[in-house]
Amino acid sequence: MASDSVRALAEAAAENRLARPRGKGPARPFLEGVGLDRPFFDDKNRAFWVLQSIGWSGYFVLRSVSGFANSMGAMFVVHTLLLTATGYSLTLLMASLYRRLIVMRAMWTVVISLATVVLASAAFSFIETWSLATFINPEARPAGVQFFGAIILDFSLLAAWSALYYGINYYLLLEGEIDQRSRLESQASTAQLAMLRYQLNPHFLFNTLNSISTLVLLKQTERANAMLSRLSSFLRYTLVNEPTAQVTLVQEVETLKLYLEIEKMRFEDRLRPHFKIDGETIGARLPSLLLQPLVENAIKYAVTPAENGADIWVTARREGRAVRIEVADSGPGSGGAPIDTQSMGVGLANIQDRLAQAYGPAHAFSTRANERGGFSVIIELPLDSDQRDQS
Repeated sequence: MASDSVRALAEAAAENRLARPRGKGPARPFLEGVGLDRPFFDDKNRAFWVLQSIGWSGYFVLRSVSGFANSMGAMFVVHTLLLTATGYSLTLLMASLYRRLIVMRAMWTVVISLATVVLASAAFSFIETWSLATFINPEARPAGVQFFGAIILDFSLLAAWSALYYGINYYLLLEGEIDQRSRLESQASTAQLAMLRYQLNPHFLFNTLNSISTLVLLKQTERANAMLSRLSSFLRYTLVNEPTAQVTLVQEVETLKLYLEIEKMRFEDRLRPHFKIDGETIGARLPSLLLQPLVENAIKYAVTPAENGADIWVTARREGRAVRIEVADSGPGSGGAPIDTQSMGVGLANIQDRLAQAYGPAHAFSTRANERGGFSVIIELPLDSDQRDQS
């Protein structure tokens, strides 16, 4: 069967894509060894230690270079090393406290963090002035002004460190919230699409099983068996796809033909389907079983009430970067009342909801009375990007 071959090709292509190696290169082992083959902040603990070490190493280098530039002597390196170790240790203690403060109310976080920076700056300045008097100028006796000046500089340094710490962590928290919200929205959208799809399948199954039951009561067992066989083929084809999956237009048309084979058992020559699908549109993707309810409505409101039945046209053509799909019928027959779209049940409303979920504003849906005296439903969908590239 053509549908089986199409599905087999699609599954083979998917397996090839999954089997294709990704990101292999001569630098890959090294990147994996140092942990650079994944986003930097995937491991927050590792990222903290890397940034902490790089930051204070930079502090040590810059202060050492500044000391040599000002002819401070070799002991200035010892002084700078002591200050670097002090700053490194103090900020580790501050980070341990900040991890608890960051989940508290903002007011308490600000107040306690500010007090922590002040106390840490006082300790830092005490060690700095003591080290300066010990290693650089042994004859110096630090006075209050020297302590105050050191506190101002150390406060600025530790405040900048604190701002950077909170800035990175609040960014990561916000990014986590955004990711979680996106996942929840995606799950809600998927659940809604599945619900809409499952509302359609029971409706079709009820009508088909009711027809089979009628054939059995009329003792037309051969026709009933034939309809059951075609129904099983239709279900095998449609249930392979997930409710939220998208299929190509050619796959959707094949599904429609399976469905119409079942309905032809009921209506015989009264049901006259016609397909006109442009070659440029066969690769366009759309939600599975999107068109079947439209054809079902056409059968219900055009074929069933007319003694001579009706024609149903399914056409698709390309218009710019969109695909225009129309499902039209020839009407309810002479003297028939015009079709009321409000009486068509959940079919049209479900299709509109599915289109909105799948494409947002990048689609169009409209209905009209056509020139054949019947009813038309017109859907415009964006062409798949791969399909556009081939044009």
